[in-house]
Amino acid sequence: MWLYECEGPICFIGSLSTPWGLVVVVVVEVVVEVVVRVVVVSEVVVIIEIAVAVLVVAVAVIVVTVAVIVVTIAVVVIVVAAAVVDVEVLLPASN
Repeated sequence: MWLYECEGPICFIGSLSTPWGLVVVVVVEVVVEVVVRVVVVSEVVVIIEIAVAVLVVAVAVIVVTVAVIVVTIAVVVIVVAAAVVDVEVLLPASN
């Protein structure tokens, strides 16, 4: 699924079909937004914006890590289930 959304000068364009694609899009968007804020606003607000941007990136990385772990567990379960089914199917045939 492709997503294209603009809010002010910042555009969010990317593929949401892969978790890492989403992280790359979020990181790029945050970096661009921070650069725009540095040019436009005062130093104190910039520090707050950078802290929020770092927090957003950290949360995105955590979400992607959890998604990768869940997908890995699902793949392991599917492989084990397929192996069990193969053994059960092959066992009676060998007798």
